[in-house]
Parts: sequence; C-alpha cells; structure tokens
Amino acid sequence: MYAQMVDTGVKQVKSLDEMDAEERAFQQKIDAEVKIEAKNWMPEGYRKTLIRQISQHAHSEVVGMLPEGNWVTRAPTFKRKLQLMAKIQDEAGHGLYLYSAMETLGADRDEEIDKLHSGKAKYSSIFNYPTLNWADMGAVGWLVDGAAIVNQVVLQRTSYGPYSRAMIRICKEESFHQRQGYEILLHMMQHGNEAQKEMVQDAINRLWWPSLMMFGPSDADSPNSAQSMAWKIKRHTNDELRQRFIDQTVPQLEFLGCTAPDPDLKWNEERGHYDFGVINWQEFYDVLKGYGPCNRERIETRRQAIDNGAWVREAAVAHANKKKQRSVA
Repeated sequence: MYAQMVDTGVKQVKSLDEMDAEERAFQQKIDAEVKIEAKNWMPEGYRKTLIRQISQHAHSEVVGMLPEGNWVTRAPTFKRKLQLMAKIQDEAGHGLYLYSAMETLGADRDEEIDKLHSGKAKYSSIFNYPTLNWADMGAVGWLVDGAAIVNQVVLQRTSYGPYSRAMIRICKEESFHQRQGYEILLHMMQHGNEAQKEMVQDAINRLWWPSLMMFGPSDADSPNSAQSMAWKIKRHTNDELRQRFIDQTVPQLEFLGCTAPDPDLKWNEERGHYDFGVINWQEFYDVLKGYGPCNRERIETRRQAIDNGAWVREAAVAHANKKKQRSVA
C-alpha cells in the first residue's frame, strides 16, 4: 500500500551557488547517486520530508489492513481466507519495516502514531472507502496495490538508504498482492455467474478514481515536489506515475472484459499514452480532511487496537527489563 504525499506551501529549490558548504557537499553526493545513510549529515528539510513521507507510508500499510480484515471471515473458500490472511500479514510487516526506517531519522514511533490518531498525520485516502463485496478484495489487490507498485518500484532508488532497502522486499510482496487480486477478478469473470460479473464491474467503478488519486495531487498543486525531486527522494512526478499506472492497467482491464468509469478514457496515438478524464480533486481533499465514508471508523479502530494491546507491550518491556537485570547480576 501507499500513502500519497500532500504538499503545502511553496519551496524554492536552491542552486549549488546558494548553498553553504555542507549543503553543497550533500547535494553533490545526491547527484552522484550515493545513498544517504542514517549517520550522514543531512539538511533538516530532507530529514523532515522523509519522516513525513515514510510515516505516511507506514500508516497506510497499517490502516490498509482494516478493509481487508473485514473480509477474512467472509471469504468464499478456505483457500481465499488463507490468501487474504497472508496478505494482511505482509502489510503489517511492511508497516514495521517502514516505522523502523523512519526511526533511523530520529523520529519517535509512538509520537508519529499519536499524530495519526489525532488527525495530524495522513495516510492514503483510498483506505477511507468501504469494501462492500468480495470483488472489492480483488479490486483492492489489483488496482490499489497496482498503483502502490508503480510508485514503490521507483522508491527502491530513493536517495535515503534505509528507505530504499526496505522497499526492495516490500515491492516483491506487493507484486504478489497485485497478482492475487487480479486472479480473484479474473476467476469471477471467467467462471462466475452474471451477478458475480456485475460485482466485479461495480468494484472497479467505485475504486477506479480513488486509485488514480493515490498518486497525490496534480503536479501544478504539488509545490514541494521540485525539492523532493532535487533530493531524489522522488524520481518521478505525481502525474508521470499516474499516467504510467493507467497505461499499464487499461490493457489488463480490457482482458478482464470490464470497462473504466471514464467516458474520456481512450488511446492517444500521437502521445503514445491513454488520455483520461478530469479527476474530482475536491473529493480527494475532502477525504484527506476526514470527510470520507470510513475516516472515523478507520481511526477509531486503530485507536482501539493500540489501547487493547497496551498490556502486551507493557508485559514485553517488563520481561525485557527483567532479562536485562538477570544478565547483569
């Protein structure tokens, strides 16, 4: 899964001549494709940008388990239950990798989770939409994880070493999730009855546009992207990645025998890309502000999970302290 970055405020990118000696040496290292490690000097803006991005990414992995967990007990076969539980377990692991990478930057995991629960930290808007039927599990795997892969493959080359290395395993597992989701939809379209085929199309209709929103606002409304690109935290703009996702996904959509809920979607021979309609960015920002169909439910569920698991964490700390005391003695 993936948390789109929402930029606020305009930042000008400094030229090398405008930088001090430390900043210049740092940027030259970036330009030379040398990975930045946790103990290296880095501009405070670089550190803060990474903490924000990685924390949003980690929150999205954890919150992203909730709409899938909703279907574990209702999956149609034992095989599907096992597949779904394995996928949820992977997402939990991704969150742990990312929180650990974030902590190498000096961030405190508990503080960042508190920000999530208070609404100060964001996660991907896609997880504030409901999963209404089993076909949604296929569409989430195919569309949502497919969009995540398009973004995360390039994050394997992000300039911060711990983040880059975490993405290698995450991308391998997300690729499995995408194939699993597509297989669910393909099976329903090839072997299902008419009602099940309608479920597939309905799931695509509801999740198509929110999946396109996962890449974040259009480049014109993403003023901090220029600095992230200069630092090579990002390698491609939001619109470039969105276009790549659409170009890869439409042929798969056609093979399914389904359609996108976009009358303007068509191949542009001159551009060599698909043209697509206007995204409802007002809906995107409303969901980010907490007005999506499931915002309150998602955050409340996460709060309860943290509160209910407090005794486990306290017991683990107490056990670790006793073990340490015994070893000293």
